[in-house]
Amino acid sequence: MTATSTPGTSDGRETPEAELEVHHPKTAAAGVTGVAVAMKRSVERMGPVRSARALLKLNQTDGFDCMSCAWPDPDPEHRHTAEFCENGAKAVAEEGTKRRADPHFFATHSIAELDAHDEWWLGQQGRITQPMVKRPGGTHYEPLDWSEAFRVVADHLQALDSPDEAVFYTSGRASNEAAFAYQLFARAFGTNNLPDCSNMCHESTSVALAESIGIGKGSVTLNDIYHAELIIIAGQNPGTNHPRMLQALEVAKRRGAKIIAINPLREAGLVNFRNPQKARGVVGAGTDIADLHLPVRNNGDLALFQGIGALLVEWDAVDHDFVQAHTTGFEAWRDHVAAVDWAQVERDSGLTRAQITEAAELLRGSRATIWCWAMGLTQHRNAVATIKELTNLALVRGDIGRKGAGLCPVRGHSNVQGDRTMGIWEKSPDSFLDALGAEFGFDPPREHGLDTVESIKALRDGRAHVFVGLGGNFVHAAPDTDVVVEAMRRARLTVHVSTKLNRSHLVCGETALILPTKGRTEKDVHDGVEQFVTVEDSMSQVHSSRGPLEPAGPHLRSEVQIVTGLARATLGDRYGIDWAAMGADYSVVRDHISRVVPGCEDYEERADRPGGFTLPHPPRDSRTFRTSSGRAEIVVSPMEVVQVPEGHLLLQTLRSHDQFNTTIYGYSDRYRGVEGGRRVVFVHPEDLAVRGFADGDVVDLRSTWDDDVERVAKGFRCVAYDTPRGSVAAYYPETNPLVPLDSTAEGSNCPTSKSVVVTLHRPGTGGEGVRPEEADRAGDAGTSRSTGSRPDPRPAHQS
Repeated sequence: MTATSTPGTSDGRETPEAELEVHHPKTAAAGVTGVAVAMKRSVERMGPVRSARALLKLNQTDGFDCMSCAWPDPDPEHRHTAEFCENGAKAVAEEGTKRRADPHFFATHSIAELDAHDEWWLGQQGRITQPMVKRPGGTHYEPLDWSEAFRVVADHLQALDSPDEAVFYTSGRASNEAAFAYQLFARAFGTNNLPDCSNMCHESTSVALAESIGIGKGSVTLNDIYHAELIIIAGQNPGTNHPRMLQALEVAKRRGAKIIAINPLREAGLVNFRNPQKARGVVGAGTDIADLHLPVRNNGDLALFQGIGALLVEWDAVDHDFVQAHTTGFEAWRDHVAAVDWAQVERDSGLTRAQITEAAELLRGSRATIWCWAMGLTQHRNAVATIKELTNLALVRGDIGRKGAGLCPVRGHSNVQGDRTMGIWEKSPDSFLDALGAEFGFDPPREHGLDTVESIKALRDGRAHVFVGLGGNFVHAAPDTDVVVEAMRRARLTVHVSTKLNRSHLVCGETALILPTKGRTEKDVHDGVEQFVTVEDSMSQVHSSRGPLEPAGPHLRSEVQIVTGLARATLGDRYGIDWAAMGADYSVVRDHISRVVPGCEDYEERADRPGGFTLPHPPRDSRTFRTSSGRAEIVVSPMEVVQVPEGHLLLQTLRSHDQFNTTIYGYSDRYRGVEGGRRVVFVHPEDLAVRGFADGDVVDLRSTWDDDVERVAKGFRCVAYDTPRGSVAAYYPETNPLVPLDSTAEGSNCPTSKSVVVTLHRPGTGGEGVRPEEADRAGDAGTSRSTGSRPDPRPAHQS
């Protein structure tokens, strides 16, 4: 099927798209096309020589860590020469580009003019080469030197009435060394306001696992994936978000593993994988991945897991020895799931009892099961309960501390787990703060700080006045975009440590700074000595990273240099912390890490070994659970679902194949059959028909919440798609304006970006759809907010 519409962005900006085409979805991932796209994008951005120099060092023991996801690397002796995927190559090409956004560029383009362009265009302008400032009342960014940039930040921070009026945000791209220095800076300044991107993605995982097993990290290694008998992949799309995972799944399949995919959409990467490094992936049929696909409804996973639990209890398919020796709460959970209402399970999950039974039978027959998940589970009101329920199933099957088994949350950002290990957390435990204080001779603040959602509210309400962002694109990563824009523009100072231009640079405080940093791909040499940094992957493996490329300009500084420079300018010699030494030699930072961070003893030597080292994980290593009971907690959770009013649909926001988080690589989501645009909404054909729409119609998406505010994202082309009835999907950040700031997960405060209650409307009206040929008359694409009373779509308890 092919149709066209007039594309745009969520707020009316023009895009370079000529037309949007929709084709049949693919049934396989990667293959020759993946290689061709990777090479084409790399050569276009970097040229052939620079591409070869970068890509041959990507994910190698003497090279640099990929910034596109946190999937672990194989053991050094098992790595390929091309140890990267298509989207990893795109990420490197974006950072390694030859294009430059220099002072002349900023002098030529006003901030308002730049803000009129879409996110893809902004990213294509190249690397920022010098510190830039927007002064009060200014219309353009202007260059300034580093000493003045540091002084501007220091003056604003020192002028605050309280350190808690500053927010120090971190993206998962930051290295361990930069993250450690950054949290030390914030705490020496006097605040725990350390929100980070994990607040918006896997925070529900961290909370659930910490309460259930005593540590907020997964319990498996890459070798466990290879030796699993069953792998359950819930709410995750490896083919786009973690493509190298498909290689590990292929190994597991070849060794006899079964795989269950739990996802509203049937994603190509979980249907078939054509490994371009093997003949069968190039000229053969590839490897079929999922043995069973369960098309669960949005927000239906908790009901599904409780249905599986009911069957395991009925069949007595429980590892009683493990349960008795290592858990508490089993009897209450057993009685709870044994009494589930199967009609409710089927209604809430969107699955039949026969489908759930088929999955439970595969689980009963497995002696080693790995449970993988990502944001499809974490971004719901009941996310913490859902992940605890998944953990319950792993515990009653004895799948913790067993070879080929365990819990595997797959982090989307390359070092978001390492940032948390290094202390980037608004709620760090006293044990970490005690060690930090002992190392540096001060008493860190103990009151919990602001997470991402609370930081936005503090800026909006005038309780915070300075925002410092270490990486990322905060404005477009956060929920409720209009609120975030208003909040950031109220700040006295916004600071972004960045490699390239993004939307957050254009949503300025009264004063705004862009501090350009070296990237992972680039050499970092101080006084003739090459520096390296370290990162941690999703499976707690820590290793070094060294970039091979010359920096994009002589004025760039590394993240560590920038953070320590800001700290030195702001704090001077307070507490006697030697910021200059840390900025000049990262081994000084690692020496501090070795004495502060648990499991990081002898950090310098162990992290720089080929392949690095694995951090301790008590449940995995010794079946030790550091919970309040000293045992793994099997928890009873009421079955809850989002209550979707009649006539409404439940939207999940997701990535296109041509993006990484808010970085837009291009306009091709070829696995889902979308080319040349991003403003699409995937809807079941019958859901379209009953609303008077058809495939190809253009609609506005409207979400509602109980704050009497209606949020609208305009101009989306309907794509009739194989998705459960009542469940729809569309790309972020275009749909982030629809996510209410107050709609968050219970227990983790993570935005509910996978549970957005929406309705479809004819553009500009509340009426029926519009055909593509009428789209030009439908009004400008954009977002708006208007008042109006609507049903409360928050989840309600159902007995």
